[in-house]
Amino acid sequence: MAKDSSFDIVSDVDFAEVQNAIQIAMKEIQTRYDFKGSKSDISLDKEELVLISDDEYKLDQVKDVLFSKLFKRGVPVKNLDYGKVEKASGGTVRQRAKLIQGIDKENAKKINTIIKNSGLKVKSQIQDDQIRVTAKSRDDLQKIIQAVKEADLTIDVQFVNYR
Repeated sequence: MAKDSSFDIVSDVDFAEVQNAIQIAMKEIQTRYDFKGSKSDISLDKEELVLISDDEYKLDQVKDVLFSKLFKRGVPVKNLDYGKVEKASGGTVRQRAKLIQGIDKENAKKINTIIKNSGLKVKSQIQDDQIRVTAKSRDDLQKIIQAVKEADLTIDVQFVNYR
């Protein structure tokens, strides 16, 4: 009897890479001429990014710089959930961006629907904030990976523990 192959679908953020991206973005902000004398800052507070700047226009510029650095470091930018812009001390504005970890129920249902609609002989089960997919054929698993990659999900997913 053939052994089943499997993999897990997860949505993780590497916080070390996020920290590196923040440091690189802050270096760029400190050296850019348009930020001279600005009170712009980016910090990581647990699982939340905190962006501070003089006004909303500069805040958008800070987001652009951070976005490009996160993208270059391989951090899934789809997993950023921006809050509303709020007034902060010293005449500045602040915005928080939550880093989403794990697959929520809504996206898990979407992924399960994609797997079921594929018509392949695979089993999927939701395990906390990840999905385990098993099948006898590794080719079927490859097709599932391709189908999930092509899907329009609100989060970025990775495929791990392929065996």
